[in-house]
Amino acid sequence: MLSALVRLFTGSSSPDTECAAFVEEVRTRERERRNPRVERLILICWLLIALKHVAVIWCVHHYPVPFDALWVNLPTWLLGTLATVTYYGRVR
Repeated sequence: MLSALVRLFTGSSSPDTECAAFVEEVRTRERERRNPRVERLILICWLLIALKHVAVIWCVHHYPVPFDALWVNLPTWLLGTLATVTYYGRVR
């Protein structure tokens, strides 16, 4: 449709430009395989996140602080979840 509109305004038709508008070849790559070292690192990071959650909850309940523990723990959990989902979404 766009090529017909261009041809209407320019007044010329070029078969070379019309053929170039079609897909001639599609190449796909195989997805990367899971890396055991990266998966071990993800597990270690999740264990550290869990340890941090426990420490923050303990500190908030033990000391008088003017905020809830979720203000610290929720962004950490969301970032960890985003990183994990991104890794597993791209790798088989």
